[in-house]
Amino acid sequence: MIKVNGLTKEYQMGNTSVFALRGVEFTINHNEFVAIMGPSGSGKSTLMNIIGCLDKPTSGSYQLNEQEVASLDDDALSAVRNKEIGFVFQSFHLLPRMSALQNVLLPLRFSNPPNQDSQYASELLTRVGLGTRQDHRPNQLSGGQRQRVAIARALVNRPAILLADEPTGALDSKTSVEIMDLFTDLHKAGQTIILVTHEEEVAAYAQRVIRMRDGHIVEIEDRSTYAA
Repeated sequence: MIKVNGLTKEYQMGNTSVFALRGVEFTINHNEFVAIMGPSGSGKSTLMNIIGCLDKPTSGSYQLNEQEVASLDDDALSAVRNKEIGFVFQSFHLLPRMSALQNVLLPLRFSNPPNQDSQYASELLTRVGLGTRQDHRPNQLSGGQRQRVAIARALVNRPAILLADEPTGALDSKTSVEIMDLFTDLHKAGQTIILVTHEEEVAAYAQRVIRMRDGHIVEIEDRSTYAA
């Protein structure tokens, strides 16, 4: 599903070149649950942005479902991003004036052709445990419930990959466990998940953990035999 080979990302700061990624290589298969970990400045956020087609590498290859996306222009990247990738963020990014159902439906406005599959969006909210809260606005929901809305929204385009950036960072420990249990259920149902986190307790849910430091992958830990 994902093949990354020799990926680099270079930023120019004045006369100085700063490398955020230095020859990163790995493969993620269909229906894997992978966590990417590393301290601040390790390159994990840069890598996430490239995997999510939000940024382009300086060099190297990134293939998603056998399509080379590293060199696509912005319009083509946007199309791949909308079709193939669902995003879940730490801060939810819900529109406050919209109901839970309206927030979930929002990405379908940008699909090609535009789609308003309210039934499927409603089914997703039921699937994430919010079947009775579909008309509630974000300020009427708890943090965990808002994250569940965000997860349903990320799934509404039936993406190949669910990409989650610190999805429990704004949640208390009990709610974090509930959200990670939901990710586990989604993975068991066949969803490919890539999760960026700095928390070992969260990474423990993944089958594999990719650990980064200074733009390099320093370890790929296989947890498939004992992951939660």
